[in-house]
Amino acid sequence: MIAFAVLFLLALYLYKNGLSWNGKEIFKRDAGLAHESALVEDLVKRDTDGDGVLDWEENLLGLDPTKTETTPGAPDITVVNSLRAEAGSVQQGGSSLNSADYEENLTETDKFAREFFSTVGALNQSGTMDQATVDKLSGSLAEHIKNSTPRKIFTLADIKVSSGDDFQSIQNYNDALNNVFGKYSLSYTAIDVFQKFIGDGNTINAGALTELDPIILQLNQKIDGLVKMEVPQSVALLHLDFINGLEKVAENLSDIRFFETDVIVALTGISQYETSINSLNLATQNLFNAISKKLSN
Repeated sequence: MIAFAVLFLLALYLYKNGLSWNGKEIFKRDAGLAHESALVEDLVKRDTDGDGVLDWEENLLGLDPTKTETTPGAPDITVVNSLRAEAGSVQQGGSSLNSADYEENLTETDKFAREFFSTVGALNQSGTMDQATVDKLSGSLAEHIKNSTPRKIFTLADIKVSSGDDFQSIQNYNDALNNVFGKYSLSYTAIDVFQKFIGDGNTINAGALTELDPIILQLNQKIDGLVKMEVPQSVALLHLDFINGLEKVAENLSDIRFFETDVIVALTGISQYETSINSLNLATQNLFNAISKKLSN
């Protein structure tokens, strides 16, 4: 599982950032992921042996892209169509889904898989891919993924900033906060769910992740309540940091829920969760320290 994750993380890094070897640009971010003069789209469509099975898919399935029969007597196309049928990607009667339908049904993991195996296949042929390169890029990507931009960032325009900033305004605001958070409570936390998910360390209980759904729902309800309340101007920026902290945690948990269907998305959520929680805790502490100080004056 770890090796599988590293391979996909490497693919994501190449896709997002671009890369050079020996001063020569191998991957071009602006033009799309590219190997030398070939875009990934071209590599994805490559079928070296002309058997109707694309090279990236043959690499993914352990078949030889230079032979129509990796195992003598068993055409690669027959093997792949059998696997596609089992996965539901071949229509009744044996005809393949058209490319538009196929593309629409691809998860982020599917897309990175085909791009990764297409590109690495080309790099292996040219002798530019080695273990040191994989290790270095894997580490670089881990840092990149941890610092990726949130999908939603609230601004001052999204909240109701009040001109009132006296003791009563702060007290009313504090009461409103307590009201929002007093409405929602669960008997377990995300950490409890993760412990069930990990189990004894030998097996993964992916079904346990469904218990994240009520937590995600409550986080979104709290965010909605925080956006709607009136906020004294003196704590508006702290309030905003608090909302964005909750939003990032909610996004991470939502991404982790995709563990069974889209591992790339889930790995992003897993890698960012601890940092997001730490940021949320800091935002919470800053906000409530400011409230306490104003109410004690």
